[in-house]
Order: sequence, then C-alpha cells, then structure tokens
Amino acid sequence: MVIRSVNLETVCGITSKLPENELPEVAFAGKSNVGKSSLINALMNRKSYARISSQPGKTQTINFYNISDEIYFVDLPGYGYANANVKVKAQWGKMIERYLHTSKALKRVFLLIDIRHAPGANDCEMYEWVVKSGFEPVIIATKLDKIKRSQTDKQIKLIRETLGCSKETVIIPFSAETKQGRDEIYAILDSIIG
Repeated sequence: MVIRSVNLETVCGITSKLPENELPEVAFAGKSNVGKSSLINALMNRKSYARISSQPGKTQTINFYNISDEIYFVDLPGYGYANANVKVKAQWGKMIERYLHTSKALKRVFLLIDIRHAPGANDCEMYEWVVKSGFEPVIIATKLDKIKRSQTDKQIKLIRETLGCSKETVIIPFSAETKQGRDEIYAILDSIIG
C-alpha cells in the first residue's frame, strides 16, 4: 500500500449525520489508551496526524480520513475511559453502534487490544457488537514492543480465549515503535482496495 495523500475529511459528533462514502471504509475501534492514534499514524506514515493525547478518551468523534482517494480510515471514539461520565459513555456507544449498523461502505473492523493484558469487559462487549453487526473483526494486538518476544504467543492465546474468537480470527501483533505488523495490515487493506 502506497500512501500518497491523507485528508481528515469528515468529523462526526453525537448528533452528526454520517457521510455516505463511495470509497470502502475500514474502522478502528479500541479502548481509549490502546494506541489507536499511534496505529493510524503508523499506517498513514505520518508522525501525528491522528491526534495522540496524554489524556485518554480524547477522540469523542468519528473521524473519517481519506487515504489516497482509495479508502477511508474511520477512527471510532475510544471506549472504556474511566473519567467519562455515564451519559457521555452511553452516547459514544450509541454513536459507534449506529455507525456499525448503518455504514454501507464499511468493509472491515480492526479491534485494538493491548497485548500486555487480557481483554477487559469493554473489549469483549465491543468484540460481540462487531460480530453482531455482521463483521469478523481483525484483532490488532498493540504495544508489542512492551513485552518480551517469548511472551507473544502466550498473550495472543490469552486474547483469543478471552474474546472467544474463532480459530479463523486474524490476530496481528503490532508495534507503533518498530512498525512490526504494519505489512500484514497493509496486505488486508490492499485486498479491500483490490
């Protein structure tokens, strides 16, 4: 995949109408501090185009990035942020759910899970939502550089078992530091662009 241009085209808040894009969309979902912005920036070959924040829970909108006029990267609000109030959390949930159910262009959902820990209740709930919406999510196990290489297989097995994934579910270990895993993600994106 060659990134020729990146353009933040649409930002949707809780009440916004979602765009009806012609180009295929891939969505990125994950807990608020799982490294979603870092992953998106690594895929876009940009240092800090998607805003990385020291405060988790900053992405409170659905952001549509037009990549080379070939595909949209759709950055969903981070979930499970402890300091967001219950009402706001419920609104984010509805917004994500509405997007998953109504986008006609959505081709793939990437669900980000921190490789260092077992998926939490929010992660399992999100996984079930995505599956119920008719998608087989690709799991991106982030922060790979934070564990020893010898732990990788054990942690991936833990993620698979906790989420209750099928054997066919693709789990890609990824590091924003070393870019390990990026080529595997690009291969999936290339197959979508076709």
